[in-house]
Amino acid sequence: MEKISRTVIVEALKRRDFGAEVNIKGWVRTRRGNKNVNFIALNDGSTIHNIQIVVDLANFDEEMLKRITTGSCISVVGLLVESKGQGQAVEVQAQSIVVYGSADPESYPLQKKGHTLEFLRDIAHLRPRTNTFGAVFRMRHQMAMAIHTFFHERGFCYFHTPIITGSDCEGAGQMFQVTTMDLKNLKQTECGCIDYSEDFFGKSTNLTVSGQLEGELGAMALGAIYTFGPTFRAENSNTPRHLAEFWMVEPEVAFNEIEENMELAQDFIQYCIRWALEHCQDDLEFLAKMYDAELIERLKFVVENDFKRLTYTEGVEILKAAMANGKKFEYNVDWGTDLQSEHERYLVEDHFKRPVILTDYPKEIKSFYMKQNDDGKTVRAMDVLFPKIGEIIGGSQREEDLEKLQRRADEMGVPTKDIWWYLDTRRFGTAPHSGFGLGFERLMLFVTGMQNIRDVIPFPRTPRNAEF
Repeated sequence: MEKISRTVIVEALKRRDFGAEVNIKGWVRTRRGNKNVNFIALNDGSTIHNIQIVVDLANFDEEMLKRITTGSCISVVGLLVESKGQGQAVEVQAQSIVVYGSADPESYPLQKKGHTLEFLRDIAHLRPRTNTFGAVFRMRHQMAMAIHTFFHERGFCYFHTPIITGSDCEGAGQMFQVTTMDLKNLKQTECGCIDYSEDFFGKSTNLTVSGQLEGELGAMALGAIYTFGPTFRAENSNTPRHLAEFWMVEPEVAFNEIEENMELAQDFIQYCIRWALEHCQDDLEFLAKMYDAELIERLKFVVENDFKRLTYTEGVEILKAAMANGKKFEYNVDWGTDLQSEHERYLVEDHFKRPVILTDYPKEIKSFYMKQNDDGKTVRAMDVLFPKIGEIIGGSQREEDLEKLQRRADEMGVPTKDIWWYLDTRRFGTAPHSGFGLGFERLMLFVTGMQNIRDVIPFPRTPRNAEF
């Protein structure tokens, strides 16, 4: 007998060649019926939609059928027929069934009932089988494809920056150390410091917080590069917006100044959202129905409207005026303070009612590598602010002047001896250049309508949580 190739469910649901023999494989979502016929809802992860398998009980072994429960994995060979029921156009009349793996209904946790997102985080190894997380992770794939496609079409080079680094890009010091030393028997130098001379790299090293500094090196040779990879922050934060391990997208472009950087950021994020609307319709409709009724309209609004651009100083004046008129914020605002998410969202959601790009921040609250303005107080920084999220992109024009960069690094306590290679790009053929960073999971929060960042990455890493 000729073996029939498997048809994935997303393709099977499109077919109309009724009477054709097909092989469908997947996991059982539900099984219902009567003493004569059963209906199995089967899903293989290729789509939010299940395909219905119609089983004439008289044609199958009773003991085998008992093994087909929610969560079990089966292979079905049968005829593709027009569905007589509502909700689907096609179904499969089963001719033969093979049970690959059963699932004990007494212990399988994903039975046909509502589960909280908190509960599903505790079984992250199984939650991709649910409708919600199937939709989220398919969209995560699509967003990654959008990112690569956007930059590839514009001539950017995908540049791989190191995960293990000896420098601290942000100057925050909240980094995960990397070592092969015996932590129970650490040797010390004469001054009482840890002796790293016998460690794997012969020096103190950490997991990177950003690929930006190395990305700049690529841009100063290749013209336009982007990085897209995991980054790490050892912040003891349990908010719905923070992860210890997350993915960052960081383009760097030689000869771009702040205006071109803002244009690139808007084009990039609108492209990604447009991609979601065009390629993720079924999953978006499901997530809108279940979690955020305004999701699709909000995505369309961002795509169809230019972002409002204003300076940090203008933003602070708007926020102070709002407070003077009775608006209550948890944190007060004054010039020189770092804006909180509540302030950013007020500007976006209440005042301008569209995405905002804030520029020219006080130099004291920004990183050492940002280009200094002539006023001596501000730098050419830019943050893109979104509804529901707050900051989704942060970037700047980089300081290309060696003397100014060294002076600012010294002022902020950044050891220039550790970034001599970074400073060399200012010694040898320096040029204006700009870039930004997009937290991939924050983009995922926006395009899925989910509320907690732990629900848009397969296996979240947070304080005291490194399961799976």
